[in-house]
Amino acid sequence: MPSQAHTKAAEHHESAAKSHRAAAEFHGKNDHMKGSEHAMEAQKHSKVASGATEAAHSKSSSQK
Repeated sequence: MPSQAHTKAAEHHESAAKSHRAAAEFHGKNDHMKGSEHAMEAQKHSKVASGATEAAHSKSSSQK
């Protein structure tokens, strides 16, 4: 179902956002080592989210 694919993509985007917020928080506290770790994790989540978004879009387009 396309709606499930969109929900999964949104979950991945939320994971990326959470990691981005954590990275910003650690960088703000001058803990750049932890900030960088969270930034790398955010990047991984962002790539997965992008792929999930593309897949959801493809499923939605094929339903039309």
